[in-house]
Amino acid sequence: MATPVKVYGPAMSTAVSRVLACLLEKNVDFQLVPVNLSKGEQKKPDFRKIQPFSQVPAFEDEGICLFESRAICRYICEKYTDKGNKGLYGTNPVARASIDQWLEAEGQSFNPPSSVLVFQLAFAPRMKIKQDQVVIKQNEEKLSKVLGIYEKRLGETRFLAGDEFSLADLSHLPNTQYLVTTSGRGELFTSRKNVGRWWNEISSRDSWKKVVDMQNKGA
Repeated sequence: MATPVKVYGPAMSTAVSRVLACLLEKNVDFQLVPVNLSKGEQKKPDFRKIQPFSQVPAFEDEGICLFESRAICRYICEKYTDKGNKGLYGTNPVARASIDQWLEAEGQSFNPPSSVLVFQLAFAPRMKIKQDQVVIKQNEEKLSKVLGIYEKRLGETRFLAGDEFSLADLSHLPNTQYLVTTSGRGELFTSRKNVGRWWNEISSRDSWKKVVDMQNKGA
């Protein structure tokens, strides 16, 4: 029996959960290997061999080691083309270019302010770190502008890259989950008709429900 793909890191990590959602969409068997970040296990020499920046996730598949969640997701879709959701990363050059375009938008425009908000609103209280209200306000304004663009786009297409769920939508799940469910900032999404509809649809996918269940169980 083939050794399953290994994903290193806790499911509560936004980057780890992005990879887990992709694997579940593609029906690829995997093993989630715990990494205790609070104890600094990500800084140990053995871990640095597979993740030189001492961050999660790290990823192994048949001797290949990768890091950076979006690159890992692209690899999964490329290698396991015929498994699970076959259209997750497009089936032709035009579809794939559209997906890549919105993946870039997620990484460059959506992720910076949403990641700051996730830390300030969801993680800082758990870590007994004082929240910075100025930073929160600044990044709410930045994220609101991005979501205004999304609102227009999602009035034209069902999903970001077109009318089929794709890696572009999936990549938004981790940060949005925290902002909608644990930070009290759900109205940033739900107050917008098209964004709210989109969020309800993508967060209801079985793959993401399984990831959230893993997070709730402390995986």
